[in-house]
Amino acid sequence: MIVARDQEQRFTPEEYFTWEEQQLEKHELIDGRVYAMSGGTKNHSAIATNCLLLIRSHLRGSKCSVFNSDLKINILHTPNYTYPDLSVTCDDREHSLYITYPCLIVEVLSPNTEAYDRGKKFEQYRRNPNLMDYVLVSSEEMAIDIYHKNEAGDWLILSYRPGDIVELKSIGLSLPIEQFYDEIVFEPSPDAV
Repeated sequence: MIVARDQEQRFTPEEYFTWEEQQLEKHELIDGRVYAMSGGTKNHSAIATNCLLLIRSHLRGSKCSVFNSDLKINILHTPNYTYPDLSVTCDDREHSLYITYPCLIVEVLSPNTEAYDRGKKFEQYRRNPNLMDYVLVSSEEMAIDIYHKNEAGDWLILSYRPGDIVELKSIGLSLPIEQFYDEIVFEPSPDAV
């Protein structure tokens, strides 16, 4: 995520929606500033698609809906809007341009955004009382970390690696981690040579 070029202006949400409609790329709005969303790798896109298909299949016929990275999330009680890789809501108070009450958010990690996704972005997302699972999926190895809010309201980190069954408790879905990485080929790291 990078700040939009030549853009010192601060936006209200209404100005942001009007401005973004005229842009070729997506932008997040954080504290009045817009940030351009960069494209991802082939693995990033394929992993996000795998997650979407698995979750969509599981939710079919329920009152919950899953959305890809084209739909914004409004950070509850703020003028901030983000584009997660995937979100799920089971709430009927949602808006047509964005959702505010996700129960599950998925971010596919890239080296450039991992620190932000684990830190500041999660700090904002966890303000939402509806959010139960914040899922961070590696695009460089078979590894999924889930920040899960338990019944006491505490956030637990659940780490999954090859051979593990991933539990998305917010939507009652349990699957082998390998299904999230179906047909994914990892490039050897330059350090391994």
